[in-house]
Amino acid sequence: MACLFCQIAQGEIPATVVYHGDGVTAFRDIAPQAPVHILIIPDQHIGGVADVGQDHENLAGRLIRVAAEVARQEGIAERGYRLIINQGRDAGQSVDHLHVHLLAGRTLPTTMV
Repeated sequence: MACLFCQIAQGEIPATVVYHGDGVTAFRDIAPQAPVHILIIPDQHIGGVADVGQDHENLAGRLIRVAAEVARQEGIAERGYRLIINQGRDAGQSVDHLHVHLLAGRTLPTTMV
């Protein structure tokens, strides 16, 4: 079975892409949990945080850098935003492809933080 996020990164499935480059793609979540909800993914398939190895360290840092760049581009950097990475089903990971959620646009609850 093909990975949904790999297909989005390769342009095979349409998405509202807000960033694509340097091995990273960012696109708007189709079921947003906040006014701004963007997913930042590596173009390379990595199942999740548990699959990040030493050879992925630069890529992992790039995901955070792109999140900050997208936040500036979206005009939410000044007010603040939240980055979330879920690992595994119990944590809420619904697609087995490493992804960072960027949430903003309203005051976010502080529970579970």
